[in-house]
Amino acid sequence: MRLDPTEARRRLEAARSARLATASASGVPHLVPITFAVDDDRLFFVIDHKPKTTANLRRLRNISENPHVSVLVDHYADDWEQLWWVRADGIAEVWHGGVERHRAVELLAAKYPQYRAAVPDGPVVVISLGQVTGWSYTD
Repeated sequence: MRLDPTEARRRLEAARSARLATASASGVPHLVPITFAVDDDRLFFVIDHKPKTTANLRRLRNISENPHVSVLVDHYADDWEQLWWVRADGIAEVWHGGVERHRAVELLAAKYPQYRAAVPDGPVVVISLGQVTGWSYTD
């Protein structure tokens, strides 16, 4: 059954990880896991210090070509009565510096101790949230 918008938002904010869906200008999809923080109607994630194969990340290229993105959080259990998901759609932009980028990193560090131990210096992606919807097997 469809989740109440307030409950969908609560589950989104409480989640520890999500999947980010982007698409290139030609519509080629790309999906990656992210850690994130939500503040008001914005969701933030940062390109952190974890090893990557390149600094020219497809998710960042896609956002520059097509800023429409979706973020999905979900819960799976073998007891299917516990299943739920929440999807947040929005418009993304990349911040490379500035006061707002610093504040976003502080929000992420408040949620993830790993970011307090090693403060990320990569770009921050901010998603201006539009529709947040969700589904749960039960209320």
